[in-house]
Amino acid sequence: MEAHLASGTGVEQLLDPDDPVWARAGEDPLQLIGTPAGLQPTAAIRNTWAGKKIGAVERVQVRAVHNGEILAFRLEWDDATQNDSLTDTTAFIDAAAIALPASPDAVAATMGAPGAAVNTWYWRADEKDGGRHLLAEGLGTTRTLDSGAVRSSGVWKDGRWRVVIARALQVKTSEPVAQLEPDQVTGYAVAVWDGAQQERAGIKGFSGEWRELRLAFEPMARK
Repeated sequence: MEAHLASGTGVEQLLDPDDPVWARAGEDPLQLIGTPAGLQPTAAIRNTWAGKKIGAVERVQVRAVHNGEILAFRLEWDDATQNDSLTDTTAFIDAAAIALPASPDAVAATMGAPGAAVNTWYWRADEKDGGRHLLAEGLGTTRTLDSGAVRSSGVWKDGRWRVVIARALQVKTSEPVAQLEPDQVTGYAVAVWDGAQQERAGIKGFSGEWRELRLAFEPMARK
C-alpha cells in the first residue's frame, strides 16, 4: 500500500474519517485472523479461550495518507454494536491499532522481541480524542510510552466503525519507536478488538505478518 502526500492537509482534516481526502486514498482490504490461543501471554488466558472463537472482526479496509509531517491511517469495519463505555465489570471496549516495526527484524505475530521492538498506535472507543503510543518487545510486554504522540478519532454509524489513527513521522524520544520519513518503505499490521465479544489485550483479530507500506513523495491524485 502507498500512503501518498496530501500536502496542505491539516491534522484536523486527517483525523476526520469522513474528510474528502480519504476518498482519494488507495485502499488495502485486509483479512483478519484470530490471535492463536497458543500466543496468549498467560496460561490462564490460554485455558479460558481454548476452543473459543478469537477474532470477531474478520475484515477491515485500510487507507493511509501523510502530509509530510504526520502519517494517518483510516480503518473501516463492520461492527453491529457500539461498545464505547464501561457500564459494568463484564463490559469491554471496541478498539483498533496500527503496529509498525521499530527495527527491520521485528516480528509482528509475537509483538517483537528483546532488541526488536514493535511500535503500536492504539485507539479505544471510550477515549474520544486521544490515542496511545505503545511499545512491545515480545508477548505480554506492551507498555505505554507517552500521551499526546498518537491522536485518533472514531465514528460509529449504521453498524460500521470508521477510525483514524495518526502520529508524527518523527518523534523525539529515547525509546526504540518507528521513525519515518517520506519515500520510506516499511511494514504495518492491523489489530481490531470487538468489545461485545469480550475481546481485549491479546484476544483480537489481526492481520498477521507485515504488509508493505510506502510513504510516497508523489502527491495524491485528484478526483
